[in-house]
Amino acid sequence: MTRLVPTAVLAACFTFPAALTASAQSIDETINGIFASSTGWFVNLIFSNFPGTNFPWIVAWLVIAATVFTVYFGVIQFRAFGHAIALVRGDYSDPDDAGEVSHFQALATALSGTVGLGNIAGVAVAIGIGGPGATFWMILAGLLGMASKFTECTLGVKYRNEYANGKVSGGPMYYLTKGFAERGVPGGRFLAILFSIFCILGALGGGNMFQANQAHAQLTNVFGVYPGWITGIVFAGIVFAVIVGGIKSIARVTEKVVPIMGVIYVGTALIIILMNYDMIGWAFGQIFAGAFTGLGVAGGFVGALIQGFRRAAFSNEAGVGSAAIAHSAVRTKEPITEGFVSLLEPLIDTVIVCTMTALVIIITGQLISDPNTGLYLLNEAGTAIRTVGDTSGVALTSAAFSSSIGGFKYVLALAVILFAFSTMISWSYYGLKAWTYLFGESKTQELVFKSIFCLFVVIGASASLGPVIDFSDAAIFAMAVVNIIGLYVLMPIVKRELNSYWSRLKSGEIKKFT
Repeated sequence: MTRLVPTAVLAACFTFPAALTASAQSIDETINGIFASSTGWFVNLIFSNFPGTNFPWIVAWLVIAATVFTVYFGVIQFRAFGHAIALVRGDYSDPDDAGEVSHFQALATALSGTVGLGNIAGVAVAIGIGGPGATFWMILAGLLGMASKFTECTLGVKYRNEYANGKVSGGPMYYLTKGFAERGVPGGRFLAILFSIFCILGALGGGNMFQANQAHAQLTNVFGVYPGWITGIVFAGIVFAVIVGGIKSIARVTEKVVPIMGVIYVGTALIIILMNYDMIGWAFGQIFAGAFTGLGVAGGFVGALIQGFRRAAFSNEAGVGSAAIAHSAVRTKEPITEGFVSLLEPLIDTVIVCTMTALVIIITGQLISDPNTGLYLLNEAGTAIRTVGDTSGVALTSAAFSSSIGGFKYVLALAVILFAFSTMISWSYYGLKAWTYLFGESKTQELVFKSIFCLFVVIGASASLGPVIDFSDAAIFAMAVVNIIGLYVLMPIVKRELNSYWSRLKSGEIKKFT
């Protein structure tokens, strides 16, 4: 997902001249103060814990919903897995169906918004606080989240708007409005407007400014400190060149970028794991033992469970509703088919990519335990560094990879840049569709939002607007509050679509396209 490290660790990037630096910091501090005083209550509300626990209620909201959908649809993530692969291969794709992109392109676009910086650092956070056992609960939450993605993306296609020029618009805004009306449930329009507002805020902040800021931070680690606006302008230009062409242009880029960044990162992880193949069994033993015993420092079993569920929810965004916007653009006449395809997202994002990160951290021995003081990581010099409570996570992941492959900071920098770029272009589309839902479908409205989005790229790379980013992150998870209410109301419609499709597939009515 979009979140990587706390905004407190992000420094302002301007280094010269001194007058500009002081001015930028002054403006930054002013904005920080305004946002902190006016939006802090909202951020605290969304991310607050259940009384007496370290478990955020918003994570429970997502995990409970994923469990309900898993049971209601008969463990659909396993029953439909083979058919989902066939759909992604294009076995059932008719190029004449309504829509703008293929099943694979829709999946790649949605994945580019979720496979990101959280996969690099978020896993390290979970393990650093909850121990190796957090990996088990992270995997379980990812598997459950597949059912949430299936539900929301089916609805996204079913209730999308299809226009005469071949374009489509879909997502929670549309199924909240149309689906609620179809079932005679009031409040759909209000929830759709609320979702759209949260989506725009999240797109400009966590899906944009934060990504640009992190990309600049990684570039300065490699090339030295230089003004952030340079990174911002370069990124804004590249992003605009991609998003100005709409979802087809975005899909053409993501279908290339996502596999490349996946191969670079997962490939590097696999090399390290194979270099230490004799440790694989032991590592899985640590994961399973830590999931149910006291190997985690934050309360043993409970700490591992909390951290695993939390990182999975923040990584794959299952239930947030964002992916439904991208998947709605698919070429198909069967809404349920994109539900099948979308359930692969949490599998790739959380079960595969996040597990690779976790295995490297555990296998390379960068995490050591002290019975009195908790967990530590070893830096490249072999010195113990305290990680409990350190939520940056990058140091642990970087140290783990660098212990086997020297100079990994360059690979990490490339991964972060690709992840940040892909997240920005995907979230630009999410924000655009929310914008046009509120203000109308037109080329002018699209250009206005795309211009605003690119301006925020420059702002994000140039400044450290802590509370602004915190607020936008809260807005992203506020989307989940609204979206899941809609999913509960509309899941009988998804069940009807599912039963109809399965019966026609088994009877031979639905055939492979040749």
